[in-house]
Amino acid sequence: MKGQRIGYVRVSSFGQNPERQLEQVQIDRLFMDKASGKDTERPQLEALLAFVREGDVVVVHSMDRLARNLDDLRKIVQDLTKRSVA
Repeated sequence: MKGQRIGYVRVSSFGQNPERQLEQVQIDRLFMDKASGKDTERPQLEALLAFVREGDVVVVHSMDRLARNLDDLRKIVQDLTKRSVA
């Protein structure tokens, strides 16, 4: 089963430009947060995690956009992997 390419963009402040992060990357749906990455309690990250399904691919500009510390990143990736999301 071929899934969707789901993009996630995060900027820390409203003054930053999120458009450049996935510029020219083909995605089917985009989730965008304007929030600190200090933890994983971000509305659009939570929405993305609730939305993705088996076979989907999550696309980020860099890992620090998804999580700023290794423990949070590991938890997110393990959850996605268990659900067969790349």
